[in-house]
Amino acid sequence: MIKERFLLATERIKEIEKEEMLQEPYRSYFQRVAAFLTLTVQTYDFIEKGMIYQASLEELQERNGKLYADILPPNYENSNANPAYAVKQYGEEFGRIFSFLYTELRSLVVYAHEKRMDMMVIRMELFLEVYSAFLTAKQEEGIPAYEEVRQILYWFVSDYAKEAAEEKISSLVNPDKDFAVKLVMDYKLEDIRYLYYYGEYVTENEVATARHLLAQAPETLRLMADTYTEGYRKGFETTGKDISKKKTVNIRYCLGFEPMIRQAVLNFQKIGLQPIIYRASVTILEGKSVSRVGYYGAIPNKQYDYDHKDDLALVLDKQLITRRLEALQAAYEKYKAEAVLLGGPAVVEIFGELPSSPAVKAEALHFSDKQQKLVVDYTTAAGEIQNRYIPGEERSFTIIAFPIPEIGKRFGDIFNETIRINTLDYNLYQQIQETLINALDQGEYVLVKGMGANRTDLKIQLAELSDPEKETKFENCVADVNIPVGEVFTSPRLAGTEGVLHVTRVFLNELEYKDILLTVKEGMITDYSCSNFAAEEENRKYIKDNVLHHHDSLPMGEFAIGTNTTAYVVGKKYDIADRFPILIAEKTGPHFAFGDTCYSHAEDVVIYNPDGKEIIARDNEVSLLRKSDLARAYYNCHTDITIPYDELGELSVVTGAGEVIVIIKAGRFVLAGCDELNKPFD
Repeated sequence: MIKERFLLATERIKEIEKEEMLQEPYRSYFQRVAAFLTLTVQTYDFIEKGMIYQASLEELQERNGKLYADILPPNYENSNANPAYAVKQYGEEFGRIFSFLYTELRSLVVYAHEKRMDMMVIRMELFLEVYSAFLTAKQEEGIPAYEEVRQILYWFVSDYAKEAAEEKISSLVNPDKDFAVKLVMDYKLEDIRYLYYYGEYVTENEVATARHLLAQAPETLRLMADTYTEGYRKGFETTGKDISKKKTVNIRYCLGFEPMIRQAVLNFQKIGLQPIIYRASVTILEGKSVSRVGYYGAIPNKQYDYDHKDDLALVLDKQLITRRLEALQAAYEKYKAEAVLLGGPAVVEIFGELPSSPAVKAEALHFSDKQQKLVVDYTTAAGEIQNRYIPGEERSFTIIAFPIPEIGKRFGDIFNETIRINTLDYNLYQQIQETLINALDQGEYVLVKGMGANRTDLKIQLAELSDPEKETKFENCVADVNIPVGEVFTSPRLAGTEGVLHVTRVFLNELEYKDILLTVKEGMITDYSCSNFAAEEENRKYIKDNVLHHHDSLPMGEFAIGTNTTAYVVGKKYDIADRFPILIAEKTGPHFAFGDTCYSHAEDVVIYNPDGKEIIARDNEVSLLRKSDLARAYYNCHTDITIPYDELGELSVVTGAGEVIVIIKAGRFVLAGCDELNKPFD
């Protein structure tokens, strides 16, 4: 039945390419989109017949380029995916609808490569239904009402909520979904053509990354993979969780890292874990966003991603939220046996992309205040559903990062330096950080002040110890869940935590922030600004959307001191500090995370530092609300903001007796026993 629908839709779409029944400018829109859909059908046939495996590298590159050409920066100004262009061409209402529709239809590129005819046909039929509405209205010498067309899109999102939820959860927990696993494990990776089998956009970055890894000595690849998988195993061990209860692991990476990932899969299999490798979402039905979660290729155009981050605003209402939550609950229930066996994600991040600060377009869809509240409610409820089936107290994770060639001509040197950073002496840092923690545990609160242009002036209230011989406030974080080594962190008390956090320039989730300034009272953000845009209103919206994640405020969920001065110096030496991912950047100075604590949904799990002391600062006043009002206890976000050493004037801890213990002064560690951390500076 699916095949019959597919053939019928294909035939009709080919007719639309040449059909001239509609008036302009609508005729041009439907003809252009029909031509794109025909291209994806041809791609499906090309793959279904096995021709993709006989094609030359040059042909695969050409085909890949055609599929993504329309949204690449040189062509984006005149693309139907660009809401500014669409609104100019078709008017405010239909422009946004057409841009929304075309963006959803672009998901056919990857579905064609996965040979998912079912996923293709429902979107092809959506296109035909919208076209039919215009055709019917034309017979009456008019155009359809905006609400009529919007309702078509609304019911598409609503009607397929159940199928989309099942698809998403199955991809998350079911090892039988092995499209990417087969690519990693079964294909000859020396034949670089394999990169084009995914359906993701491929650039010289991915090709050069793969070739660089393939050129590494086998022991280097093993070192990279061993650091990654051993960090995952240690994450379970150090938090007292039983990894033997788990049977699967989510592996996330960017294309080009397959030589390392293949070795990692073998490592995981040795400890009894099957790989689950799923694609970052490409459809509004499964929650596509600016941040990619899963495997992915090159990002064709960050402005395109940013323009469509709030596309759900076209259809979002309370009824849809209810429908999606019901579908999510049903999907987890269907796969509950698989869900409980999932150990959590093992992530390979990349860094080195050219910095970007996307424009905020009035023509793009944006959530209303009411819709923002619905998004927050959905995120909270969805997080609770997930935690019931994949309990936080039983899962763990690990994250490691490597550069890509876009970082510059010294890519090879930077890559080698990154391997060195990721494999620093675990035991040495453990001892130094224990010295730091012993000093911090004496304190009632910590003072952090910026220097130079940095205006930070913060007081961070610490938890109280009942038994200092057996308890500690800070976790000694070495190379397990967060690779590389290099931080001690705590969940601050909100009451008494106050002041101003300022960083002159920082990148958070691939977005640049200039002069970001957050005001904190009683541990909660009360005001915020940056200087990215001329209009203060745009600056505030930028932060609320991307740092506060649509919340009116967030608590300070984490205070940490990064100790990886080696990483800091590498950043300065190669002038790449602005390219570091937060994973490395957070180790290059004190940092503050806003949102949930690091122990979100696992606060009741008793954990210890290597010295045997229990880490007691796992909660704050907000997370404790889970005992009385679960919906108010979690924000389901956690964004780290780091003050680099060269902007740090002083970090000191103040005891109950008023004694001031200075830890960092003018960007250097001055606490006795921490001299080793200053050596990279010299």
